[in-house]
Amino acid sequence: MNSPSAGPDVARELAELSRAECLRLLGTRAVGRVVFTERALPAVHPVNYLLDGDEVVFRTGGGGKLAAATLRKLVAFQVDDVDNSSGAGWSVLGVGEAYEVLDPERVEALATRMPPPWAESAVGGHIIAIPLGRLTGRRLGPVPARAAGR
Repeated sequence: MNSPSAGPDVARELAELSRAECLRLLGTRAVGRVVFTERALPAVHPVNYLLDGDEVVFRTGGGGKLAAATLRKLVAFQVDDVDNSSGAGWSVLGVGEAYEVLDPERVEALATRMPPPWAESAVGGHIIAIPLGRLTGRRLGPVPARAAGR
């Protein structure tokens, strides 16, 4: 997120985002992080994804541990965009119970819209969906001039 008017010395404020704004922002990115538990420890894997309505959908390899670790488990999905020079940006976090998309019609429809897999192992693998039952987000940006007393 580039914001040339907000340098590092500018006052910033944190604002909660609506569900609609969170979904809009999720739709602007192609890479996010799946957060799950692996052997009783937290784990995070980056994935390229597609926002399909209120669900995040991604591919994983046929025998991949990500598929095994997420199926029918409560997981989180996080995406952000932060400008390193200004500190301005946003973060969205969704939580839901992951499941494998098995309906042949939906698999076919998603295949034409999903980003290409990063690894060959994901080509014939699983399509995992995370329904975003809980969705929160925050934006950090410059304080508007009138609020800063200017």
